[in-house]
Amino acid sequence: MYYFYILCCFDYSLYCGRTNNLEKRIKEHNFSSSKSAKYTKSRRPVELVYFEKYKTIQLAMKREFEVKK
Repeated sequence: MYYFYILCCFDYSLYCGRTNNLEKRIKEHNFSSSKSAKYTKSRRPVELVYFEKYKTIQLAMKREFEVKK
């Protein structure tokens, strides 16, 4: 299973991404110095506000690009 997700950052900005392990990825955004996205590193803590499930990474990527437009 793959996920498209949206996070709300400490400064109320939004970040979206995709992953195959949602719980692990949220922890990385909040705690990891090497695995978190550059954008969220300076905007911690982040909170998961929305997600969708997909069968393939390609579908999750497609959705991410749609939302970013």
